[in-house]
Amino acid sequence: MNKTYLLLGSNIGNSQLQLSVAIKNIEQKIGTLIRQSKLYSTAAWGDTRQPDFLNQVILVETTLTPLETMQTILGIEKEMGRVRTLKNAPRIIDIDILFFNKVVLDEPTLSLPHPEIQNRRFVLIPLNELASNFHHPVLGLSVHELLEICPDRLTVKKF
Repeated sequence: MNKTYLLLGSNIGNSQLQLSVAIKNIEQKIGTLIRQSKLYSTAAWGDTRQPDFLNQVILVETTLTPLETMQTILGIEKEMGRVRTLKNAPRIIDIDILFFNKVVLDEPTLSLPHPEIQNRRFVLIPLNELASNFHHPVLGLSVHELLEICPDRLTVKKF
């Protein structure tokens, strides 16, 4: 079984419900939910003139490959009503693959590990809750160490 850490986010509509629906879809189409972080309210990244996000990290076991997982995620987002417009725009649901085992991949549709993990507190804080000792396969630092040196100072608080 493959283990993948996924970041869920929403800032349109009932974000708590959207994350719950996303998890149900992930369990039906990707694999077994092993653990989930608490929910975190986070300031919007990039375009800050929008509502705060609700974010959560989950750990899922799957038999899918990284690319199959990404294609399935895109289908879930579309089914849930996500419309891709501008980068960093508000969204009903956003699902990102953070880590997939210790796979390092650079494809046109998927980069693993996610290239911005180390730069975003809204990723590292819930990820640290689940996997503080997991070592980034490229940077060689643990999630906890990445959080300690993260340059991002946006507000991230338990929901």
